[in-house]
Amino acid sequence: MKRREFLKSAAAVPVAGALAPALLAKDVAAAERADEIKVAQATTGSPAAKPTAGSTPAIPPDELGKALVTTDMNGTGPDGAHNGQTATFSGESKAGTAAGTATAKMELTDDEQAVLDDRDGPEKAKLMQILVKFGETFGATKLVDLGGAPHSNLYIGAAYLGSIIDLLEECANAGLKSYAPYTVNPRPYDVYNVQNNPTDIQLIYEGYPLQMKLDWVHSQLGAPDLNQRSCACYLAEVGNAPEPGTNVAWCESSAVNYGNSVLGVRTNRYGAGMEMVCAMLGKAPYYGLMTDEGRKAKWLIDVKTSSEPDWGALGAAIGRNCVEDIPYVAGVQQYIGDEVTVDNMWKLKKMGSTTAAEGAVGCYHVEGVTPEPKEKGRDMLVEGFQTYVYDDAEEQRILDTWQNLWPEKDGDPTAAFIGCPHNTYQEVLTWCQNVTDALNKAGQEKTAIPVYMFMPTVVRTRMLLEHPALASKSLDAGMHYTNMCAVSYSGMKGFSERTRGVTNSAKTRAYSTIRYFPDKKLVDIIVTGKV
Repeated sequence: MKRREFLKSAAAVPVAGALAPALLAKDVAAAERADEIKVAQATTGSPAAKPTAGSTPAIPPDELGKALVTTDMNGTGPDGAHNGQTATFSGESKAGTAAGTATAKMELTDDEQAVLDDRDGPEKAKLMQILVKFGETFGATKLVDLGGAPHSNLYIGAAYLGSIIDLLEECANAGLKSYAPYTVNPRPYDVYNVQNNPTDIQLIYEGYPLQMKLDWVHSQLGAPDLNQRSCACYLAEVGNAPEPGTNVAWCESSAVNYGNSVLGVRTNRYGAGMEMVCAMLGKAPYYGLMTDEGRKAKWLIDVKTSSEPDWGALGAAIGRNCVEDIPYVAGVQQYIGDEVTVDNMWKLKKMGSTTAAEGAVGCYHVEGVTPEPKEKGRDMLVEGFQTYVYDDAEEQRILDTWQNLWPEKDGDPTAAFIGCPHNTYQEVLTWCQNVTDALNKAGQEKTAIPVYMFMPTVVRTRMLLEHPALASKSLDAGMHYTNMCAVSYSGMKGFSERTRGVTNSAKTRAYSTIRYFPDKKLVDIIVTGKV
């Protein structure tokens, strides 16, 4: 899947979320807007043109299933060729996927049927209609109650998302709320610490005309204030980390990936907006990653590197190879330890987010480390599992595929981007210390290029309160603390022409022209301004 080329000109809103407003539509115009959502101009924020005679009509509900299991996310084998696997967003990759193989008839409880029959009002009935159709499409035969708290990645107030935002506003006006206060991805811009220049302000004004409306709707439905916004909702400072085994509805590939794998919660990968449908009903369809069978691994990833692996490259290798199948990763416990802590969680965050960016992995297991394999060991592997050996040669092969995509390939870097997913407090502390120490050693007061550190506001506040001297020194040296989304920033119109970026995030690399470097090399680049 050529994600960069696609993202440079358009944004894909997962069809599951995009079609929800069509099912709620009261008139033709609303249905037309739902169709526009499928592919619309996103980097400029301008809405797609209204459908005209001869254009593709909005997808009717009875065709929903066919759309929901269609994707161009194809797997690649060690030779780089397509291996026949295709993501289905049901928790497993399949070859030759067709809608008819997944559909089922759902059995509702008396209470759920009453909601569908309009007992709690037309808005809730329509939400239940969407959820039942969605669940049946993926083979669910029942709904389950949700616990913990939802997480939403519906965070961009762009015109192409107007139909979904209207849906949520209609629900908010009817008095509906999430079953629990929920977390939301960070805003796509930061006009205080980063984009405080006329060019970016103009692009933000044009690109996100519905941002305030979206933020208001979230506040009405139960989201906390903007200081809690983060793609890494599971950080202690943000606090959305349910107990293992909790059924939740999360949307954001890296959060779903970390939640299922490291926390042991149970959620499928939802399209933007579908998690909010689940949140307002307190229910989710029972299929895929919410089932015991759906959480078993089809791949044994046998890590045999001679030293600690590059976690980003390992994640890329897993994502490309497994696509959506669950991997069971062995051989890395020695580099992580027996428990996931605030000091080592970044390794799993980095690896996992890349499996989701380079593939569609919603859950992985790490032998001796994450909850389910610690309890069940290799019983988490299905019969007839496949084995993929990741050694030094394979790591280098992956790194060699990460091309220099700068338009001016021999130019010097102009900015560094650190924190996708959002940095933990410990990562911020480490990076500020490493960069300022390197500057001291070089006899410099300032970094050669600006360094953007992406983190939740609550993490930034903690850093300022607990390490004011280091925070002051790092900020004065050229490190900028920001709470926005790194991928959204790198996806703005003209970014690749204006910026030669460097990063330690393999996820950021997967979605942009920003070049990837290991941490130690990146510190050197930040100090010298040279690759």
